[in-house]
Amino acid sequence: MSEEPTRTIELDRGVFTISLDFELIWGTLDLFGSAGFDRAVRAERELIPRLLDLFVEYQVPVTWCILGHLFLAECSAESGAKHSEIVRPTHHWHPHDWFEHDPCGNEITDPLFYGRSLVELIRACPVPQEIGCHTFSHVVFGDPGCSAATAESEIAACVRLARELGIRLRSFAFPRNSVGHLDVLRANGIQIYRGPEPTRMSDRPWNNVFKRLAHLWAVLRASEPPVVNPEWNQAGLWNIPGSMIYFPMHGFRRYIPLGRRVKRAVKGLEAAARSRKVFHLWFHPTNLADEPHRMFAGLRAILDHARRLADRNELRILPMGDIVPAWDGGSSSLPIGGPNVMNSTSPNSPGIN
Repeated sequence: MSEEPTRTIELDRGVFTISLDFELIWGTLDLFGSAGFDRAVRAERELIPRLLDLFVEYQVPVTWCILGHLFLAECSAESGAKHSEIVRPTHHWHPHDWFEHDPCGNEITDPLFYGRSLVELIRACPVPQEIGCHTFSHVVFGDPGCSAATAESEIAACVRLARELGIRLRSFAFPRNSVGHLDVLRANGIQIYRGPEPTRMSDRPWNNVFKRLAHLWAVLRASEPPVVNPEWNQAGLWNIPGSMIYFPMHGFRRYIPLGRRVKRAVKGLEAAARSRKVFHLWFHPTNLADEPHRMFAGLRAILDHARRLADRNELRILPMGDIVPAWDGGSSSLPIGGPNVMNSTSPNSPGIN
């Protein structure tokens, strides 16, 4: 189905939203195995409580797009098969069984693979956080190796596990920002997704390397990131594109001054307030694993600026699920019975073009 927008929301003031891709080791398992990001993922488990404390301090409700396997307290192979309910993808870079690294253990013995206690910690946050979806096992939906059957099995597993915990999934982030199978999301109750960041290069036939270099140059210059309007598309879903990733400090990115990240985010916040659009910041919790003291200081500076704008009624701070209308009368994918952060207008209201 097409991603082309058919209408957008006009907001009465700007919005700041944060979405986090929470996946532990599953995000890199198909590329580097279980040892590739071991250190960063172990650190991630310690970073989650710190992030929640920061969100409470600044009263920030965030959308946590959580990998479905992290909802599990444990799992085991049945008749020698791991997760037989999941139709395997056929990604060309991973010719082996998709679950070959799954230890079939529990969160105590294999904390890189399971995150039930962390999911519960997020749900217990005094500032209600939205629980979103990030597939069950980090299958790349936009790749030809992900069939509709694979996508369906992944999302159905996530919906079932979330429902068992009293959570309704409404928002979605695609692994590696690779968009695909929007009809499957819609059929399983997903209503909103984070699309790729819009750039001036989006519609140009340049290769990915050149686009990445151009994006890096924008970060180094701390140029104003794009602010967006929520877009209703022909797939029957809302797209709230990312505006900016909060870059980690590992690899060559460590040479990008922290101030460049903060300055660029502040420009995005100011642009959202000025134009009454959405500044959508996103990252993985592991992005804070290298030089965490500095990375948290930068994030604190961003949240402090957002809170000051919000206190002046120039900006709302909302999770993805509370930015756009819920067409079936629901509120958001906060735990069932949880409070709504903002009452949205109806999809047929005059606020939508």
